[in-house]
Amino acid sequence: EVQLQASGGGLVQAGGSLRLSCAASGFTFDDYAIGWFRQAPGKEREGVSCISSSDGSTYYADSVKGRFAISSDNAKNTVYLQMNSLKPEDTAVYYCAADSWCGDFSGGYWGKGTLVTVSS
Repeated sequence: EVQLQASGGGLVQAGGSLRLSCAASGFTFDDYAIGWFRQAPGKEREGVSCISSSDGSTYYADSVKGRFAISSDNAKNTVYLQMNSLKPEDTAVYYCAADSWCGDFSGGYWGKGTLVTVSS
């Protein structure tokens, strides 16, 4: 059974940091790209970051460049999203997903989200 479990969300003050984890199981982790997405209340889901487990290539949305860092521990089948200098506009439910490449997650696996709340 494919599972993607996001964790690490919580309440943090603006300027603070959180680290999200995405634990994957049920598929060959090295063959997939893992992406982080978020959806704020009343807004569409947006891509935040992605990492290719095969070669480590990383991608970031402009809104998080320089503040967020994605990394992968292939031995643990886990991807992390280190979020620094958090802003209230980062408040959202964060999801991780897996697909064959970072360009398209429409046919991939999705996990349940973890809520990040940034207070001003």
